[in-house]
Amino acid sequence: MRPLFLLLLGAGIAVCQPFTFGAKVGAPLNDFIDATTSNNANGFLNYATHTNRYVVGLGAELHLPLHLAIELDALYRHYDFQSTQQISGITSTTTYTSTKSNAFEFPLMAKYRFGTKVVHPFVGAGIAWDTLQGLKQDVTTTVLNATGSSTSSTTSPSQLQHKTTRGFVIGAGLDIKLLLLHIKPEIRYTRWGSEHFFVPNGLLSTNQNQGEFLLGIEF
Repeated sequence: MRPLFLLLLGAGIAVCQPFTFGAKVGAPLNDFIDATTSNNANGFLNYATHTNRYVVGLGAELHLPLHLAIELDALYRHYDFQSTQQISGITSTTTYTSTKSNAFEFPLMAKYRFGTKVVHPFVGAGIAWDTLQGLKQDVTTTVLNATGSSTSSTTSPSQLQHKTTRGFVIGAGLDIKLLLLHIKPEIRYTRWGSEHFFVPNGLLSTNQNQGEFLLGIEF
């Protein structure tokens, strides 16, 4: 009887708990970066990228009266893209770049919850900040008939426009209460105000429309 009593007591405390905290995992619903290729008589410039299909992080929510809540998250994802440029002439030069960066997103949302005691659908809106950390670009240049190639690195590549950007975020989902746990599947859309990366000829740009599926597990 004692374990059952403790379990019921813990569940009662969780119901009255005004603050929850836990982990979030998810996946992007669209590509982070758009990339393409350009060809001309003197050579070509090719950009390539792939979106890492994961988002991980932490989330905390403060429950307020009148079915309101405030949520703050810290989410992590990874950027990378590559470019190959070949210039033909008396000599042919090929330049290959590899760019990698970590991105940390901090959404702050006001939420309204409604529904039954066990399942609470919710909607939310707020602002989000996204900042790049550990940005590095490696550049390798090879000249035809030359002996070897040259390699360099930079933390401020020419494609970088804004290391930190801000946007507007909206979302909707469910808060499912299972004893001590809150299971929170949701869909979010973020419209960023500016791009992290951009190339004037349109071959590379960060997608300012971001969709994500997230699953939160909080106590």
